[in-house]
Amino acid sequence: MTPYKLIAEVDDRGRAMRISGALQDLLEPPPDALTVFEDKPAGDASVPRWRIEAYFSEPRDPLALAAEIEALLGEAMPQFRVDAIPDLNWVALSQAALPPVRASRFTVHGSHDRDRVPQGPNAILIEAGEAFGTAHHATTFGCLIALDQFSAARRFRNILDLGCGSGVLAIAAARAWPRAVLYGVDIDPQSVVVARENAAVNRVGGRIAFVSGAGLSAPAIRKAAPFDLIVANILAEPLVSLAPDIRDAALPGAAVVLSGLLTREAPRVLSAYRAQGFALRAHRRYDGWSTLTLVKRA
Repeated sequence: MTPYKLIAEVDDRGRAMRISGALQDLLEPPPDALTVFEDKPAGDASVPRWRIEAYFSEPRDPLALAAEIEALLGEAMPQFRVDAIPDLNWVALSQAALPPVRASRFTVHGSHDRDRVPQGPNAILIEAGEAFGTAHHATTFGCLIALDQFSAARRFRNILDLGCGSGVLAIAAARAWPRAVLYGVDIDPQSVVVARENAAVNRVGGRIAFVSGAGLSAPAIRKAAPFDLIVANILAEPLVSLAPDIRDAALPGAAVVLSGLLTREAPRVLSAYRAQGFALRAHRRYDGWSTLTLVKRA
């Protein structure tokens, strides 16, 4: 059970999403569970306040945590405070607090909302848990928007989800391109286990080959390349270092969707890919995070 809870409150939704994203994606180790919800300050119900609650198995110093997130985001942080909590399953409770997310054609939801979400090819069931990716984060949301827009204009035959996490993006791609061959790879073996389970639950398990390995260097991924669509929702530093490898793994004219980067990091990532022969097609910004859509020049 998780005995430590740190709380911060801010008045702006975008700021709350940036802080929660940094806690989830950039902090090492990340919280065991994380919730973000709109709260009302006492005595003034007209002013919205966003409350961030992070649950940790080990004690975290609130001042040190705020300083670490401030250094990562480059903006002032609210004060974190420690709150005593009862002995409950906070991972399960944080799952139940997550509402469905609608990203163009896709609706990503947990099992607690199954009865409230119309079921069909655009509904994707993903439980918050041990692998990143529920679409509540702006980076996953941005990738889903990019996949939806591509689905109306292009047909892909060989697709890679690089750093697949929960498998939500590979699952969305399987729904968008039912005749494509799909692969997902993650360096974390547990993520691959979770991704396979999620694909099976969403009835596309037989269409996606999830493998554990060092990204594009994994033998199964090297054998499957080249790809005409690569989605990489990871972090800015590995995206920059992977630019030559992604170029080699992409067919001429291939589409590449990059996310997991702060908007202030986007110019450096984009520069690395332009140097490898990619052209920018779209730059989407959500709550301080960016999603880049690129095309490899023929």
